[in-house]
Amino acid sequence: MDNNKKDYLVRGTALGGRVRAFAVSTTHLVDELRRRHDTFPVVTAALGRTVTAAAMMGAMLKGEEKLTVQVKGDGPVGQIVADSNAKGEVRGYVNEPHIHLPSNSMGKLDVAGAVGTTGYIHVTKDLGLKEPYRGSIPIVSGELAEDFTYYFATSEQTPSAVGLGVLVNTDNSVIVAGGFIIQLLPGLNDDEITEIENSLGSLPPVTTLLEQGLEVEDMLRRILPDVEIRDQMDIEFKCQCSRERVEQTLISLGEEELTNLIEEGKAEVVCHFCNEAYQFDKEDLEAILEQAKS
Repeated sequence: MDNNKKDYLVRGTALGGRVRAFAVSTTHLVDELRRRHDTFPVVTAALGRTVTAAAMMGAMLKGEEKLTVQVKGDGPVGQIVADSNAKGEVRGYVNEPHIHLPSNSMGKLDVAGAVGTTGYIHVTKDLGLKEPYRGSIPIVSGELAEDFTYYFATSEQTPSAVGLGVLVNTDNSVIVAGGFIIQLLPGLNDDEITEIENSLGSLPPVTTLLEQGLEVEDMLRRILPDVEIRDQMDIEFKCQCSRERVEQTLISLGEEELTNLIEEGKAEVVCHFCNEAYQFDKEDLEAILEQAKS
């Protein structure tokens, strides 16, 4: 893994603005999540693909908008959750980080086996309106790239091609991670669509391209030779948790629950998303109880 190179995302258009394209490198992000959650390789791949898709979906938002992706399959990994926003801040977690499965028939990490092939993907977008937007699709493959492709086609009525990849080293660290989303907008003719489909069909896996040292812009050029890169932004792991937020959560437990914690003498609250542990001793808890009373 190139430690000096930051994760970043590019946005571009092609064929006179009738194709919208996103590509992202998420190697550091996925490795950070692996380290924080101590995920085994197949889980790293499943969580990594999910946060990579979420990072690109976040880039489709504006301003303070944010979204949450939940992958709820019937596989042993349980639920995968990823949060992202329009600023390139991403976080994620998984219910069961310590799942080990034999390789699939292709000799690759069996992501579909970990995720499951029955279940749903839910996308919740907070667009600053009264009600958040919610879209749900049944899981179609469990490999996730096809599932997100299906999500865009059905929930957002935008024919899209999604590529996602995570390559894990023998020491469990992440070698490369990244992905792309190509969206076909109205006005393309059949020949143009066929040409894009052919490019996608002959494209090596995302991880192969990234491991060869291709930048994400080059990855898009392999699919769309006339792509114009419009802008780029950094992608980084960022959790919104803080001691103050955890205190608010404790206050919301109510006086009875807080009194029980005080009797125990201490409390530890661990953030799902970043695994940060917040410690509260008896004095802290007594102060929080006073706040709850007021």
